[in-house]
Amino acid sequence: MNIRSIWQKRKSIIVTWLMSYCAVLFVPILISLIVYSQSSAALRSEIHRANDALLKQVGYTIDNQVDEMKRLTMELTWNARLQTLMYSSRSEADAQFDAYQLVKEFQTYQTSYASIDEFYVTWEREHAVLRSGNVRDMKTAFATLHDTGQLSYDDWLAKVENSEHNQFTLLPLTDAGDSQTSIAYITHLPKDLNGRQAGTVVVMTDLARFQDAIKSISGFSGGYVLILNRNNEVLLSNLPKKQGEEAVLEKVRSGGEQMPASMKSGDSEIFYLQSFVSDLKYALVIPSSIYWQKAEYVRKLTLVSILISLMGAGVLTWFFMRRNYSPIQQLVQSLSDKNNEEEFAEWNELNFIQRAVSRTRSEKDKIAMQLQMHQTVLRSNMLSRLLKGRMDSPIPYEEAFKTYRMEQISDQYAVILFVVENDESLYEKLPGIDENERRKFLQFIISNVVEELAGRYHHAGYVAEVDDMMVCLVNLNDAAEGDTLYKQDLFEIATEAQRFLKRYDMDLTVAISGRHNTLAGIAAAYSEAVDAMEYKMVLGKKGIIAYEDILSNRADEVQFGYYYPLQAEQQLINLIKIGDFEQASSFMNDITDRNFRQPMMNVTLAKCFMFNLVGTMVKAMNELGDGKGSVLNDNPNWMNSILACDTVQEMQQELHALLHDVCAFATVRLESNVTQERADSIRDLSARVAAYIEENYSDSNMNVNTIGEHFDLKGSYLSKLFKTQTGEGLLDYLHKYRIQKAKHRMTQHQESVSEVSRTVGYNDAATFIRVFKKYEGITPGKYKEMN
Repeated sequence: MNIRSIWQKRKSIIVTWLMSYCAVLFVPILISLIVYSQSSAALRSEIHRANDALLKQVGYTIDNQVDEMKRLTMELTWNARLQTLMYSSRSEADAQFDAYQLVKEFQTYQTSYASIDEFYVTWEREHAVLRSGNVRDMKTAFATLHDTGQLSYDDWLAKVENSEHNQFTLLPLTDAGDSQTSIAYITHLPKDLNGRQAGTVVVMTDLARFQDAIKSISGFSGGYVLILNRNNEVLLSNLPKKQGEEAVLEKVRSGGEQMPASMKSGDSEIFYLQSFVSDLKYALVIPSSIYWQKAEYVRKLTLVSILISLMGAGVLTWFFMRRNYSPIQQLVQSLSDKNNEEEFAEWNELNFIQRAVSRTRSEKDKIAMQLQMHQTVLRSNMLSRLLKGRMDSPIPYEEAFKTYRMEQISDQYAVILFVVENDESLYEKLPGIDENERRKFLQFIISNVVEELAGRYHHAGYVAEVDDMMVCLVNLNDAAEGDTLYKQDLFEIATEAQRFLKRYDMDLTVAISGRHNTLAGIAAAYSEAVDAMEYKMVLGKKGIIAYEDILSNRADEVQFGYYYPLQAEQQLINLIKIGDFEQASSFMNDITDRNFRQPMMNVTLAKCFMFNLVGTMVKAMNELGDGKGSVLNDNPNWMNSILACDTVQEMQQELHALLHDVCAFATVRLESNVTQERADSIRDLSARVAAYIEENYSDSNMNVNTIGEHFDLKGSYLSKLFKTQTGEGLLDYLHKYRIQKAKHRMTQHQESVSEVSRTVGYNDAATFIRVFKKYEGITPGKYKEMN
């Protein structure tokens, strides 16, 4: 055996089996590793649980202190005297008196919040600081509170005035001459009407209060605690520099908002917790060595079990592999051709046997597929020639029908034409396939569905693609000789095809020809179906258009024009110029409906009429322009959008969209001329209407019309004015006010739903329940149970 034969044996099945048996050896190894992993995970989980509980306890204690700081800040921010001082334009003497009263009131806060070491409010207008019991200028306040040498006056001003809103930071604090560090919560008051900063609330707590909370955890297994603000700046830490504080902080800061509850950092485990009452973050750092001390025994036991498994399984693998290979070797020798050395180029016994068995079958299937493909192409080509009236076939069509297994059940023919209106969106749902294959796939679906439906109605249907449309040649059966019967069958086939293919998100427009005799009449049937398909511009897409319906309609009435006189065009232009979109849209719809009331309007006339409407829009926009054609400039592609429409309905939609923009432009110009006096009058009227409703809401006869009569106005007009001012209509306002009063009575009085409904102006309890549920989302009875 030379080196070449050994190299060829590398792909032999014996090598594959050897690899498979070796893979089996990994099962006990994998089980041991799983046991080891689960044991380690269990130990880790218990340690995580204990440390997590400690961290949550620390967080709870600190959160209580932080909550005190936030509540004090909230009370200071919304203090009525503080609001008056900061945002009123009172004289300096009055302001100083208000400040004096305010700092006296601060003494009450200092007594109520004993755990708060210091708080003050900066007064930007007077450049002063308001403390409990006194008012000091900025520099004096800094010297009293923060001048410990750790922070300059300018740095303090920058921190207080330029820090983020609701920010935690560190500030030095002097206490009876002794300097200490505190955590400060800085909140900016809202700006005044001139946009200037009004002031800042600063609440401080000594770090010693927070340090007491972490003493219980710092001695547990060498753990350390860090407290960080929203910018991941360290506010408090007992982690020494030698323990890698910077590395831990870098790991925490890189986590951002998606920080996990625990993670690995070097030789330490980091536990992470977000405060429940603030944007503070707590981190607990534990050395990793505490995990593996308890897992060392499990690790050694796992290694010993793996070694024993390898030694025992190796002997068994070699024995069974040699025993099972002998029959395969004999079978290969009996099937191999010793004269063909290429057979052994890819040496694998099972692959060799499989190729020998399937080679003949694959060649047979390939030949059959090629014949089927050729037959499909030839049949489609034959149908295309027949539909276009090319009767000069070298082979008689009767013989061609038999060749392609197309049964001729009669000499009566009709054509059904299908156009897929959303083929581009369908192609997007078939990624990874080229456009030609996607097209064939859609054709395959339509062909199978339509041909099966034709057979279900006892006709013969044959589908082919002609001029980017799917054409079904229907050979009608002898039983469909009556005009009504065959029309009904063709319509049912088209309807069911549309309904079924809609499941595949296909939107189809279908055209149906009349019935014709002999093969020569097929071309006429195809021509009729094409003519009928053109009328989708008038009738719209996704419908079923029968040629005989179009033909009979055109015979009933010959159209020489359409209705759109000059006075109607001028009226539409006037409506556009006053910005009345509703009336203009309604008028345009009336004109369109009047012209298309007869469903089979001539296609050419339909195009002329729609382009006449386009001309009206151009005239109106030119009259509205400011000399520069601003409306046209804002809609540079509107004409192209209208010309690209396939149907009258689509052109109407584009025209209405443009009409909305033009009327909006006209409305803006008109509204700019409304006087301030009219605006004040509407505001006063709305206030009087609201007061009238609140006084008479219990009157069950009150509605929009009665309110309008009270104010000598039409109810709908008054409601429109009211909505313009308040944002909601009269009826909505009345219902909401009644529901508000009903809720108050249900919570304050022991009354039934019927009694409450009559009290607030509803005679019918069912109406009250329906209105209540509309605005509150629940029934009155459920509301009473909840309150």
